[in-house]
Amino acid sequence: MIDTDVARIGIQICYDVEFPEMSRKLADGHMQILFVPFLTDTQNAYNRVRFCAQARAIENECFVAIAGSVGNLPKVANMDLQFAQSAVLTPSDFAFPVNGIKAEATPNTEMIVVSDVDLSLLTELRNFGSVQTAQRPSVRSLPITLCR
Repeated sequence: MIDTDVARIGIQICYDVEFPEMSRKLADGHMQILFVPFLTDTQNAYNRVRFCAQARAIENECFVAIAGSVGNLPKVANMDLQFAQSAVLTPSDFAFPVNGIKAEATPNTEMIVVSDVDLSLLTELRNFGSVQTAQRPSVRSLPITLCR
């Protein structure tokens, strides 16, 4: 967790975002923006990072910025092919874009994505959102019914 002049941020590198536990720990520390730099060589690998990053934005009620390498370096070992589409992802609720995408690059194209994010929307979401996924229910409050 890093406190900046603008926001409280977290960083997970590529594969790390595919596991929800660390993101949840960061969210429990009031992270507002999660940054995920990545390098993927296929569209399948990219989709795993992208879809998991989108899930982290929804379940932790935060913005997620994913930034990947694109292009090819044929004379560099293990860098001959890359696939990416950088984006700024949002939670899915009324105050945010309906598709959960604030901004995104053209797939597999070298470019810079710039997006303003309103951090006050996260506070509004956490207090009044239609589904408050960042608030974990107490285990004792969950009803359990055993059926035979």
